[in-house]
Amino acid sequence: MVTVSCGAAGLEKATFAGGCFWCMEAPFDKLPGVVSVTPGYTGGKIKNPTYKEVSAGGTGHAEAVQILYDPSKIAYSRLLDIFWRNIDPTVKDRQFCDYGNQYRSAIFFNGGEQRKLALQSKAALEKNKPFREAVVTEITEATAFYPAEEYHQHYYKKNPIRYAYYRNGCGRDDRLKELWGGSAGQ
Repeated sequence: MVTVSCGAAGLEKATFAGGCFWCMEAPFDKLPGVVSVTPGYTGGKIKNPTYKEVSAGGTGHAEAVQILYDPSKIAYSRLLDIFWRNIDPTVKDRQFCDYGNQYRSAIFFNGGEQRKLALQSKAALEKNKPFREAVVTEITEATAFYPAEEYHQHYYKKNPIRYAYYRNGCGRDDRLKELWGGSAGQ
């Protein structure tokens, strides 16, 4: 089991995979109560994977973000809401233009309370049925998280033109609007 408390004044971790980690960093980075968002790799079999290894497939790792947050300022349930509205939960082993198990959508829970809240949020989504397709996002216990290489950290800030070109070319925003309407990405 992964320890939830980070030892720094009651901060906690949340770990989500939603396709390209560049696109998952920005929505969380701006939230009050979020201390840091780190793109990286988790859920796989090998230690210290590289981007080249993960993006090629076969490691079992997913591109993910690990969020360090202050639960007295932002609830895990709010992070879950942001997560859902930034992914397409109806496709397996793919997010937008990125294909393969390494681009799956997943909630990697840290402890029993996060597991309970993640399962409840998925059940509520399935019950409300904002779209026809089934929700296939996995919910699984967090394992070791490996930060991605430095050039992937804050990519959307360091390379705003390339980031915007990738995001638009991948069709992410159009699909999110199709799925979630006006609440996409919020």
